[in-house]
Amino acid sequence: MQFGVMTVSDITQDPTTGKTPSEAQRIKDTLTIAKHTEEVGLDVFALGEHHNPPFWSSSPTTTLAYIAAQTERLILTTSTTLITTNDPVKIAEDFAMLQHVSGGRADLMLGRGNTGPVYPWFGKDIRQGLPLTIENYDLLHKLWREDVVDWEGKFRTPLQGFTSTPRPLDGVPPFVWHGSIRTPEIAEQAAFYGNGFFANNIFWPKEHYQRLIMLY
Repeated sequence: MQFGVMTVSDITQDPTTGKTPSEAQRIKDTLTIAKHTEEVGLDVFALGEHHNPPFWSSSPTTTLAYIAAQTERLILTTSTTLITTNDPVKIAEDFAMLQHVSGGRADLMLGRGNTGPVYPWFGKDIRQGLPLTIENYDLLHKLWREDVVDWEGKFRTPLQGFTSTPRPLDGVPPFVWHGSIRTPEIAEQAAFYGNGFFANNIFWPKEHYQRLIMLY
């Protein structure tokens, strides 16, 4: 079991002072919290991805790489990375690089995102969120495990003889978690690939958990 700190990178009013910190201050404070997470003996620090106010973390791998340089054993992960609006090739490259600069302390949590306007900002359609998730992770999985990839899908241009660089550290890809609020197909995806799964149980009906138990 691991214990840690997770932030979605929101900029909200401080309940003790009534003041709202600046974006710069909130980023600085988050870096301090991450370092304290290791200092007090916790295991994991997780950072969300957002592309709209009141959040600041549009590039979590950049932030996590900085934190990696300031820590020694803290596991660094996202909460979550958008598998729908990010190119899986860029995810493969960014998180393999984070693996290398952190000495293997990088995990990855994937999610579809629940902010509707984000999809068209990146040229995607929210109505295609589930098939985008399934196809994009299929490609990401291949990119980390096959040195040369030939691939064709529905949502991006084909790849022929493509090698993602850098390769995963020691040939072992970052551990992947799949997050979902209400979609059992994501649990099926996690089970199929042998990955981790994270569910917000507030929204999951009983029959979805019964289905998840059968999968695992």
